[in-house]
Amino acid sequence: MHFYPDDRVALFIDGANLYATAKLLGFEVDYMRLLSLFRQKAQLLRPIYYTAIAEDQEYSSRRPLIDWLDYNGFAMVTKPMKVFPDTDGRRKIKGNMDIELTIDAMCLAKSLDHLVIFSGNGDFRSLVVALQEKGKRVSVVSTLRTQPPMVADELRRQADQFIDLADLERHVARNI
Repeated sequence: MHFYPDDRVALFIDGANLYATAKLLGFEVDYMRLLSLFRQKAQLLRPIYYTAIAEDQEYSSRRPLIDWLDYNGFAMVTKPMKVFPDTDGRRKIKGNMDIELTIDAMCLAKSLDHLVIFSGNGDFRSLVVALQEKGKRVSVVSTLRTQPPMVADELRRQADQFIDLADLERHVARNI
């Protein structure tokens, strides 16, 4: 993991994607340790966590994490999950946060040197290209060590730096 100490950095965390990736790797992320790791590497200006939440539930299993992150230095971007029937009439849930993450990254890029995207979603390749055209360095955090890999090949290849979450486990895993 390479950062310059004077890099102005922001973390853009696709919450659902990071959760699924860490779970497949067999650990849970300790977000305080994650902040600490990046604060040691560069000037961490802003960690942003994106997640959809079920609005019809008074209590969500995500609520304690969302509240904890909000109180501990993360900017939280949430929106209600959308529930709709699929073609077979089954209930489908959608909570994609790609647009919100992309807009924030483009708006904040002017005050950053390095953007770190925690997602393997290949749709972010266009965002990485646009940020690089603005002279920004972009790192992508996901993993190749699952079957199938959680990172799209085109995203991994486009990034200035690919960081495998499996390599960060000893630094960011929650001690259970």
